[in-house]
Amino acid sequence: MQADYDIVIRGGTIADGSGGDLIEGDLAIAGGRIAAIGAFGGRGTEEIDAKGRIVTPGFIDVHTHYDGQCIWAEELSPSSAHGVTAAVMGNCGVGFAPCRKADHEMLINVMEGVEDIPGVVMTEGLAWDWETFPEYLDKVAAGKRDIDIAAYLPHSPLRVYAMGERGAAREPATEADLALMRHLTAEAMRAGAIGFATSRLSIHKTADGGAIPTFDADIAELEAITRGMGDVGAGTFQVVLDAFVGWDKEYRVIERVIAASGRPATFTLASGNDAPPRWRRVLEKLEATNAAGGVAHAQVMPRPIGLIAGLELTVHPFVLCPSWSKIAHLSIPEQVAAMRDPALREALLSEDFAPGHPFNALARNWRWLFPLDNPPDYAPPAHMSMAGQAAARGCTPQEIAYDRLLETNGLGLFLAALGNYENATLDSAHEMLRHPYCVPGLGDGGAHYGAICDASYSTYLLTQFVKGAGPLKLELADAVHMLTRKAARAVGLDDRGLLKVGARADLNVIDLDGLSLHLPEVVRDLPAGGRRLHQRANGYEATIVVGEVIRRFDQSTGARPGKLIRGAGYRAVA
Repeated sequence: MQADYDIVIRGGTIADGSGGDLIEGDLAIAGGRIAAIGAFGGRGTEEIDAKGRIVTPGFIDVHTHYDGQCIWAEELSPSSAHGVTAAVMGNCGVGFAPCRKADHEMLINVMEGVEDIPGVVMTEGLAWDWETFPEYLDKVAAGKRDIDIAAYLPHSPLRVYAMGERGAAREPATEADLALMRHLTAEAMRAGAIGFATSRLSIHKTADGGAIPTFDADIAELEAITRGMGDVGAGTFQVVLDAFVGWDKEYRVIERVIAASGRPATFTLASGNDAPPRWRRVLEKLEATNAAGGVAHAQVMPRPIGLIAGLELTVHPFVLCPSWSKIAHLSIPEQVAAMRDPALREALLSEDFAPGHPFNALARNWRWLFPLDNPPDYAPPAHMSMAGQAAARGCTPQEIAYDRLLETNGLGLFLAALGNYENATLDSAHEMLRHPYCVPGLGDGGAHYGAICDASYSTYLLTQFVKGAGPLKLELADAVHMLTRKAARAVGLDDRGLLKVGARADLNVIDLDGLSLHLPEVVRDLPAGGRRLHQRANGYEATIVVGEVIRRFDQSTGARPGKLIRGAGYRAVA
């Protein structure tokens, strides 16, 4: 007997992404689309028992850096391991197109410094068989992958492509430069870019410690470039603002770009751990922008923004101590054996850090450096910090960190909570997430391979805020809305994130009671044998992309239905 549908998901609790009431019932998929929801007759070629499970739209990961990984790999993990069915890359204005052959090394230098992707990985993993941004998109479109991917046009390669060495050296753009960048931006939108992205953040540095090409670019340059989006009537402006110089100054970038281009904007927002809550002032500015007819959304990490530190990773509490260089080349067991020597211990505990990349010093912010064990606790109590433990024991934080490394045979991890952990609570993150113009983001999948593994934030939001109790609890429908429809609309993916008849069949079946996070682990599956952090979860019983099951019970099925998402300005060339 012929089946009526490709897949029928039976008896689940459906959170449709709208934020409205939950639905108890069935969901049918046919031809990659949702064919029926609720009560209906017929059966599927495949039937999934979802009794006691939740059914959600696929999550939208709005801030990733899979620009390289989508070329050399078929799985966009960790994101796809956490219910994500569509990801947006090219954030922070870094990427690999447009690019002339002579500029390959420069872009590798930028990406290695800003996003902690080893240069050898990019050299080995990228064929560089493109020059223009449309050619790069065609390369992405030709590949196979598990989930869908969309791309911003990144500012750093655009600037260097238009200006050559003057662009890399951060010289002011001429009128001719601006006109060319505007033209190239319009070209990228017509090719399918979903917007234009840049960074103004002072701690974004190249691998050799220099400022990235876009740092402190004149706002007039951003206005000219984004007018290229206005010319096409499509695209979102994404920016990492430099909050260190003050929000009153930096938020003017959002206001001026929206006024010049008429296009929506999105940016990263976080709270300081112990500074005055300046983020509330930003929320007021967001409200004013949207009330005045502009469209702007902030991206908020649902847990502390931070780094993971450890001997096998990019940073750890002793990595820039002069004496560490004597054993840096050794294996971890050999390093631990050397660290047991009293003379080396005395040296490492007494030495200050040598100059280096700004991220390295973050692993010695003792008040906000915590142990990260299994299961991982991303909201640890203040007394568990290196400083807190040191105060209780009457010793130095260095000693606490050193002893932890020895006690774990060099495998112990640390969480450096750098922001979004105001007064050692998640209160500020919770308040921002609930704001109408904030969406979850900043997972950074595909980047910071040896220091960050935050692409699991969707799982964390559900486990911490939905399964949790108390004043920070979120209702399931609200949390799913944040991860799906709300996130999608903030970056112009208006056809995503909602379960309704006729919509794309991108969805998850989740055992919410059993949903949990594993401790991040090091895997070595990058080109040239490079290592990266990965984080697994339990509880995702099925993740479906356009009607195909790509993951079942937290394991890849090998299905590769993922496609390039072309933006609203896309014009197919006959």
